[in-house]
Amino acid sequence: MGAHLCPILSFLSRIKSCLDRLRKGPLNCRAKNGGSKMFSILAVSGSPRKEGNTEILVNAALEPLAKEGSRINRFFLSEKKIAPCNACDACAESGICIVDDDWQELHDLILNTDAVIVGSPVYNRNITAQLLATFNRFHSITHHRPFKNKLCFGGAIAVGGSPNSQGITLNIIHNFFLSLGICCVPAVLNGVSVVARRKGEVLNQPKSLDDARVLGENILKVLKKVKG
Repeated sequence: MGAHLCPILSFLSRIKSCLDRLRKGPLNCRAKNGGSKMFSILAVSGSPRKEGNTEILVNAALEPLAKEGSRINRFFLSEKKIAPCNACDACAESGICIVDDDWQELHDLILNTDAVIVGSPVYNRNITAQLLATFNRFHSITHHRPFKNKLCFGGAIAVGGSPNSQGITLNIIHNFFLSLGICCVPAVLNGVSVVARRKGEVLNQPKSLDDARVLGENILKVLKKVKG
């Protein structure tokens, strides 16, 4: 599990050294009790289905992080209502989206998190309509470079009913991260790619659950290396 992370950790170590020299801030501080920093983790499930495969895999990815005492915030679209961007351009100057719905909660969470895990079912080799609407609303802040002065990391999960359809979904999630300035963290290879059709099917796929946990473990390793 560790070999593929070596180049990433080396690069991130150099970033941390530069940041330590340039500034002092909460991202580089130890906890007051002398222990490791408590990390804030945001988990987003893009599935409209409650307790389906996507939510199960996202929760599996959170296990290693929760075990280390990270603060977990779940934002599952099966429980939220988010309207699509209406191209009003009110955000062009202010960077504030004026549409008042559950997206505002996500906006606040993502700006104050150390890492974000996003999972989506594969719909027509894409993400879900709900998640796409959510991503598009972040147009309101992308030009303001929200993570210019802090490091944030992201991991992706895609679950679809047929093989070889998850890659595009993972790329869409990774592109969302990059558009905000969030650094992508791999799982075993890229993101977590799972084949499952029936609700709850991944519960009978130990390897899929383990792959999701590897993503969480890798995010934890990076956070400890850079922010811990």
